Amino acid sequence: MELTNYKGALQNTIGSGFNAKSTTKDVIKGINLTGKIAIVTGGDGGLGLEITKTLTSAGAQVIVPARDTEKAKANLEGISNVEVEHMNLTEPATIIAFAKKFNASGRPLHMLINNAGVMWTPFQRDERGYEGQFATNHLGHFQLTANLWEALKKADGARVVNVSSSAHHTSPIHFDDVNYNEREYDKFKAYGQSKTANVLFTVELDKRAQPFGVRSYAIHPGLIMATNLSRFLTFEDFVAIGAVHPDGTPNVEAQEAMKKIEKTIEEGAATTVWAATNPKLQNIGGVYLQDVEVADYTASNKVVESPAGAGGVASFAVDPEAARKLWTLSEELIGTKFDVK
Repeated sequence: MELTNYKGALQNTIGSGFNAKSTTKDVIKGINLTGKIAIVTGGDGGLGLEITKTLTSAGAQVIVPARDTEKAKANLEGISNVEVEHMNLTEPATIIAFAKKFNASGRPLHMLINNAGVMWTPFQRDERGYEGQFATNHLGHFQLTANLWEALKKADGARVVNVSSSAHHTSPIHFDDVNYNEREYDKFKAYGQSKTANVLFTVELDKRAQPFGVRSYAIHPGLIMATNLSRFLTFEDFVAIGAVHPDGTPNVEAQEAMKKIEKTIEEGAATTVWAATNPKLQNIGGVYLQDVEVADYTASNKVVESPAGAGGVASFAVDPEAARKLWTLSEELIGTKFDVK
């Protein structure tokens, strides 16, 4: 019988044996990935680089699609079992070309880790005219997954991992104006909307794909200050999120609170690696994970202004109607039917 995570039905802890401080080395211990093939978007930097290192250390062959292939090759130098290919999530033609080349190789795809993303960027649009954060974080990965569907089926037990964020609590999907054509742009809420999209895509993909042996997971990596995702923040933004006071002095209380939940890159990447490889998740999917465990379900539909400390998955991120509606909208926006059959 097929089980879905609609309305958070499967958001129950499973006793992973790990916790918020577990690292990639902890979760990969005893896992043999010899003969397995993974694609890791953004796999040449930050959390993605750690994920790539960890998967290859366990024997997997990892393909890293990157905008700047020369930079990616330099970052990945010395790591065995890695291939670098060109792809840009905001340029559909490169997504299609990348997938076409991989599919032509005839190889199965055991792990698709949709890790790349942008955060809190100034207002910008992709070449199709779509809002940049939604286009990069969701639409690009939706199109990539759709184009790799046959390879995922061929793996006979593939997993798709979508890197979301607790920031999804800051915004549901605004279906009436998803691309900010009418409403005033808010970089924080736009990011939140894109991260909610990651969760809704996960829920609907798992429902449709599990009959073919493909399972999907959304994960919150945690607060990792060592990445450069917050590089677009201005002084006013730091004031808005409470990191500093309007006079420029540090908000010591907020900074101390952040230190308590901050993670290293090895800790931040652990949940993604666990989602992609751990046998305890073999018979469950469509769930939102954090701290290397299935997260709680937040029954409230309340939107929060700041995701700091927000735990679990918001009810609007696992809503069945929104999940189906986003799937249809995504097909329309990329101009491609994602027929799971």
